Amino acid sequence: MTGTATAAAGVLTDAVRAGRTHEVVRLLDGMTDAERRSVFPELQALRKELRTASWSAESRRAHPALHAAGAACQTGAAAVANWLAGADMRWSQAAPAVLIHVLADRDPDWLADVVHRLARRPVGSRVPYELMSGLVRLSGCPVPTTEAYVRGWMTHIGGAWQRGGTVCDRLRRDPHLTPLVGALFETDDIGSQADWLPDDGPNSWTKALARLTTEGALDRQATVDACVARLLRGGSGADHRVFLRLLRDLALTRDEERQRTPDWAALASDAVSAVASHAQSVLGALALDGELTPRLLAETTEAVLFRPEKKLVRAQLVLVGKVLARDASAAGVLLPAVAQAFGHEDSDVQERALKLVERHSGRVTAPEVRDELAGASGRLIPALRVRAARTLGAAAPAPEPVVYEEVLPPVPEPARLAPAPESPAELAEEVSALIASGGDVAAFERALDGLVRHVHRDRDALLEALEPVIARRWWDDTDPHHGPHPADWFGRYHQLLDPAGALDLLLATLRGKVLTSTLDRAVQGEAPDGGCIHDSLALPVHARLWEVAHRIRTEPLPFLLATPTWSTGLLEPDELVNRLDTCRRLGVRVAPVDFGQALLRVRRGDRTAAVAAAERAVALGTEEGARLARWLTAEGPALPVSRRTSGPRVLIELGELPDVQDDLPAPLQVLGRPVSVFREHWYCHHWNADIRQHWPALLPERPEPVAARILRDLSAVAVDDARGAAAVLPQLAETDGVAGEAVHLCVAYGLGARHAEDRLAAVDALLVLAARGRLDPGLLGADLGQLVRRGAVKAVRLAESVRTAAATGANATIWSVLRHTLPVLLADLAADGTLPSSRGLGDLLAVAAECAERTGARGELPHLARAADRRGSSRLVTQARRLRSALTDTAVAA
Repeated sequence: MTGTATAAAGVLTDAVRAGRTHEVVRLLDGMTDAERRSVFPELQALRKELRTASWSAESRRAHPALHAAGAACQTGAAAVANWLAGADMRWSQAAPAVLIHVLADRDPDWLADVVHRLARRPVGSRVPYELMSGLVRLSGCPVPTTEAYVRGWMTHIGGAWQRGGTVCDRLRRDPHLTPLVGALFETDDIGSQADWLPDDGPNSWTKALARLTTEGALDRQATVDACVARLLRGGSGADHRVFLRLLRDLALTRDEERQRTPDWAALASDAVSAVASHAQSVLGALALDGELTPRLLAETTEAVLFRPEKKLVRAQLVLVGKVLARDASAAGVLLPAVAQAFGHEDSDVQERALKLVERHSGRVTAPEVRDELAGASGRLIPALRVRAARTLGAAAPAPEPVVYEEVLPPVPEPARLAPAPESPAELAEEVSALIASGGDVAAFERALDGLVRHVHRDRDALLEALEPVIARRWWDDTDPHHGPHPADWFGRYHQLLDPAGALDLLLATLRGKVLTSTLDRAVQGEAPDGGCIHDSLALPVHARLWEVAHRIRTEPLPFLLATPTWSTGLLEPDELVNRLDTCRRLGVRVAPVDFGQALLRVRRGDRTAAVAAAERAVALGTEEGARLARWLTAEGPALPVSRRTSGPRVLIELGELPDVQDDLPAPLQVLGRPVSVFREHWYCHHWNADIRQHWPALLPERPEPVAARILRDLSAVAVDDARGAAAVLPQLAETDGVAGEAVHLCVAYGLGARHAEDRLAAVDALLVLAARGRLDPGLLGADLGQLVRRGAVKAVRLAESVRTAAATGANATIWSVLRHTLPVLLADLAADGTLPSSRGLGDLLAVAAECAERTGARGELPHLARAADRRGSSRLVTQARRLRSALTDTAVAA
């Protein structure tokens, strides 16, 4: 590089570093291509330097000028495209006008190569549309139709406040309208962007495209074909909404609809509900005008009748009925298709289909068709099967014994915890995974015990293995002598909300980021009185973790006493005795909260094993051994006294647990205090659902105290449409001990949850309780009846949950629950005999009727006759009649 070139490079670099973009552009304009290339190494070095502090004031100041200079000083199209889209300068780019200016003197083919490379970049690269469109204009190349370009174009066109006029006006002036609109139909999830704009008025995309199609700016046939093809292809919900809206705005003529008859049939069969409904209406109009062959209508009907949307199924049956009323000769083709609905899960749909067959079967003369209809009638419910036999001239089916076998899931077997990781490297991997994505109680307890063991063995080796994990944590850069200390951020008892926070505390303690005085105050503090109802569950967890952190700093433990044997939190008594014996031999001072938690977890339900372990514990000759022996030989845990609160939201208050109040550290005694819903504070900071899965493991043989304290959370999934709280229900169901009122109420609320995942968790818990023989159907059924009656649980949601449970093979279990739920609801018949206006009650009756039919249940159901004797054909009345017929059938259960 000559002296002059070196001086020019220095001046340009200084201007770039100072962020003087206008000066940089002026200098670049005065340079030759060779001079620009010679400057580039300096710019590359500056870029590397700025990467070390990408958010510093110096970097933000220099990046726009560096962005422009680097693009101008390179000759390869690929290199320039990579520079322009560089991630390190994505948030501080040069203005598109500046970039276009410094590149304007390049060859058009070279510019076309650059712009197409930029357009192929992911949307997240944030390449400005104004830059790409400017390069297209300079090069005269075909417009790119990639996702990044199309989305940028849509944003540009939609910016009415910047450019004035309407979306339609700006589209009309666009020289690349046709290829870009064509690309619009090919871009995935483009509807989410169009959906942000109004669906009506001057800035509606769909109305603008429809208007331009009408004006001839867009080819109508190509636009309609592309729109229909996009709906056939499927996609996101936003795509369906936008392209269906466009299809309606295009207002297809009858000829256009007729030309696409196979497309409507395919959409009615497979598209999402809204699109299928539109296609169904188009097919219906064609069919009623005689422009749809019976064969195609029959094929479409067969497909639609298999859809889960009852509205579409009913509409299809209505359409077939209208067609048959106009053209009786089509009965032989259409009725076999209608008979596909005989196997529908909804008995109302079955009855509608049977009525169609009854009305038009007289016009069917072909014996093979009548035989086909008679064969299909075997899929009808028993009450309709008799009617079908009369209609089709077949012999009535003889009553047969009901052979039924209940299918419940296998009783869950708890998993034995694996030993703590042997090597520090393996432990570091598990800790990193737990911090990143969480884990269950077993994974957390195993990692916790592993940290304690490895600190005791070799603290330095553990720290070395954990270095990559610690280096990524937010607290590692905090200087203990300046500003808030990490311990202040963790909080004392109320900010350790999840397992990740707990592991952060232990790692920060290992790293020396938590002061010993902070740990001393944490373990010496008194248990708080008051707070939200969850504090008595969170406090024992947090107190044990602070105690572990304190012992890591002051007096490392060889292991933890309370590490459970099983994934449910249970600790085998022999294993606890062995650990106490090891502590005695090593002269280790036992950590009080950890030992207290071990007592709460130790298995006492197996009295033989408990007594044998107690004898071994006494022989240790230690205070802890004697306490363990007293605990093991005491009377088994009993259910606390409970009382229900009144009001729409039913909650449980519990009395105290005396055995938990005695001889345990204060942070654990809170578990034995009375549970009162009136002591809750409005603010609750236990919003993180990850911590809830650890609460059942506090008292693995006593689910009731835990269930009573989370009952309000469970009620919220049904009453307030909250999400996620029911995920803990299967864990509650898998714990040992008696499932009492609180557990059953938790399951009842979960069955009525707003969100499907919560309902599925409640169904799992119900089936687990039933499989373990801990389900009280009368208690759960009565609770459900009262909650639906009070409006806390919606009957339609409950019906979906119990239908799901019954579909697994638990028909007898669900019937045993519903036989106690339905009388509560049916008893609300008014004095004048009017039916209750409870949406979903008919669905509950339908599930009950199906369970009764499958299991052969017999007997009287209080208040059922009053509903079944009503006039009319509402779902509630028809299902009440169906249930009564099932319960009074002369067939006997085998």
